This record gives sequence, C-alpha cells and structure tokens, in this order.
Amino acid sequence: MRVLLTTTMQWPSVARLAGAFAGVGAEVQALLPAGHVAANSRFVALTHVYDPLFSPGAVARAVAQAAPDLVVPCDDRALTQLLALPGHAALLARSLGELASYPTLMTRRDLIHAARSAGLLAPRTVRIDRESDLEAGLRETGYPAMLKVDGSWGGDGTAVVHDIEQARSAFARLAMTPSRGRSVMRAFLRGDAHFLRDALRPPAPVVNLQAFVPGKPATSAFACWKGRVLASIHMDVLETLHDRGPATVMRRVDCLQMERAAVQLAERFGLSGLHGLDFVRDEQGRPHLIEMNPRATQASAFALGQGHDLAAALLGCLTPSARWPRPLLTENPVIALFPQEWRRDPASLWLHSAYPDVPWDDPAVLRACLAPGQKPPERHRPEPAPALTLRQAVGR
Repeated sequence: MRVLLTTTMQWPSVARLAGAFAGVGAEVQALLPAGHVAANSRFVALTHVYDPLFSPGAVARAVAQAAPDLVVPCDDRALTQLLALPGHAALLARSLGELASYPTLMTRRDLIHAARSAGLLAPRTVRIDRESDLEAGLRETGYPAMLKVDGSWGGDGTAVVHDIEQARSAFARLAMTPSRGRSVMRAFLRGDAHFLRDALRPPAPVVNLQAFVPGKPATSAFACWKGRVLASIHMDVLETLHDRGPATVMRRVDCLQMERAAVQLAERFGLSGLHGLDFVRDEQGRPHLIEMNPRATQASAFALGQGHDLAAALLGCLTPSARWPRPLLTENPVIALFPQEWRRDPASLWLHSAYPDVPWDDPAVLRACLAPGQKPPERHRPEPAPALTLRQAVGR
C-alpha cells in the first residue's frame, strides 16, 4: 500500500503523519517544498519536489511517478491543487470521497449552513460581497462578530469587530485584492513564491461574517471511508501559537457532540480520508462548529488506541495487511506538539506536565526542527496530568 502526502507549507506535522502511515505498514512518499523537515524523515521512502511557481505540473508528476493507492493533502492549498488534478478521478474519490462535496466544504458560509441544517450547533454565518452588505449581516450575527476570508488558515484572514466602523475597516482590508507590487514584496519578505503567482493572477478574496462565540477552542480529527467515520480524536486546545492561531498544546477529551458533528458531516458529504473540525466550547461546555479542514490536521498522526488511530483505521479499510492498532502514544491526556510549543515558549510549563510529542523515533527530523546550534530537549517522562471533568476543562 503506497500513500502520497502532499503539502505546500513548511508545517512539521507532515513528518509525523509519514511516521503514522509507515507505522501501519504503508510505503510513504511525499510531495514537499524545498527545505521541508519531512524530507529528512526515515519514514519517507521517496520525496518529490514541489515547485510553487509550477504547482500543477509538480502535483501531476508526483502522482504519476508515485502511483499511490491513497493521496493525503496536508494543507488547504494542497487540497485545492489535488481537486484540480485532471485524469485521476478514481484515486481522488478513493482518497477524499465525493468530490462534488468539496466546493461546499471549502466555503465557510455553505459549510456552516449545511451544519446548522443538520441540527449541529454552529454560529450564523453570512457572505459579505460588498461593504454595503455589512449592516444587514451584522443585524443577523450581532456584536461582536468575526470576519473570515475563505481559504485562509492559521488565524490569518480573520478579524473580530465590535462596531460598524471596525467592520468597515476590517472588510476593506480583508476584501482588498493585493496589488502585484505588494505580492512580489511579500514573496521576498516571507520567502514564499506562492505570492509571485498571486502577482500574476491576483486572488479575489471571499469574506464571510460569522457570529462570535465566546469560549475556548477545541478541535477534532477523524478518518472516514465512504461517509462512515472509522476513528476520531477530540481535543480541547490549551495553548495556541498566537491569538486564534494553530494549537500547540491540546487535551484529549471524550465529547459526544464533537463526535456527532464528525459522523453527520462525513455521512452528509460522503467523505473519505482524513479531516478536521474546529470548534469553540462555550461556558456551558457546548462545542460550536466554526469551520472545517477537509484535509489532514495536526492531530491526525496521534496513536491513541482502538478507534482513535486515524492512519491505522484508514489503511485498514484499504488493505488487510495493515498493522494496527499502533502502540499507545501516551496515557497522558495532555499533548504538547513539537516543535510548536517549544518554539512558542522554551520555558513553557506544559513541556514538563504534558506529553511532549518529540520525534525521538525520527532523529533526522528532530535535528531538522532545531535552529543552528540549538540542542534537542532533554528526553524525560513527564508525570501524567490528572484527567479533568468537562466542567473543570471548560473552566480553564
């Protein structure tokens, strides 16, 4: 069984996902941008070079050369590129499910509308095409509200607004098509050639207005096959890289509402592969679905036992030779992601109380995650954090 991971970002979680699939018997290949830490992984049998300036050709070559049984996108842009890939409908359907569902899944307003129609708890979300739509939209959502751009991730392309003037200012910024000069400058300042493509074909941002839900973030990762959830992991987020940014410390929870959301959306859209959901848990402990990541997420690589090992469950549907479940990652419910939490705060107390998900089994990746001259963290066995009740977790 051959799995091809595709990514356009430098996110280190791709290397952990390679280890997860290799750990259940798959041959793993990866399409990676230059300098990606996963290129050093002992679990990646072959790497393919991703060229951001000629991405359609790079994706097509990687798929043709790898001839995978399963392709797993690891970021939103990688998913978009796969959906545009011609001539591989059977592979994409096996890997992603019903392809006709993805325009809805990748549009925040439409996804939330579908969730609310299914009876899931989700904040009202409306599309804002022009500034004159803001007042009517805000009458629906109330204050405060969130402005969010479709296709953004990691907290980028969002703004919290508390009055109409803030909303107008944020909308003008988020809805503005970047100038060619600005895109070229961003390409050099950020070292990301994707902005050069934006200079050639400036994107037209789609902005949504979403009712603000006060509370704490939570997230789910799940594996599914033909609309049926095979395995899931639900986590409350305890620490983020920055405000509204990606999680760096998470606590595993059992949550029937989050499980119900995964099950209903997988069935409604006929999903296969790896997916993620983002929630906000309110003061009563209720999770409100705020968006979906229809691709692999940071928690997708965790091995947390029967029914909670996504790579094992997904491969088990495709081949009888899959080895699973994998050994339990940890009994500690709190997991600190490496190098994310270490980079956020090298003195973080979570690094001592949580399970640090350091790739000790992939030493070249560990070294690649370190800054020049930086020493790896000490290997230790932190004491398991006590399990909290839902009420205690929400109160944190």
